[in-house]
Amino acid sequence: MTKIVGVAEVKRHFSEVIGNVSHKGERFIIERKGKPVAALVSISDLESIEKAGAKGEKRGLLAAIGAWDDFEGIEEVIEGIYEKRKKSKERRVRRL
Repeated sequence: MTKIVGVAEVKRHFSEVIGNVSHKGERFIIERKGKPVAALVSISDLESIEKAGAKGEKRGLLAAIGAWDDFEGIEEVIEGIYEKRKKSKERRVRRL
């Protein structure tokens, strides 16, 4: 279960929070002024997150970059596609 707590509360109860994370597997979202700024998770959760990120396959244009390394001019082609998508209001585009 993930709990949402403020920075001040985490400071006041730091030892207890760390114990809950390490022994009970609890997760915390830490907020400042009502906005999430950090997460506190166990080492095993962090390792799982990092492992999933390392295995994550690139999608869309990001996948094309490595696959077309030998294709001369691929950067210009991708940039052109990116610019067209950027102008489209139907979907957001992440910058490479």
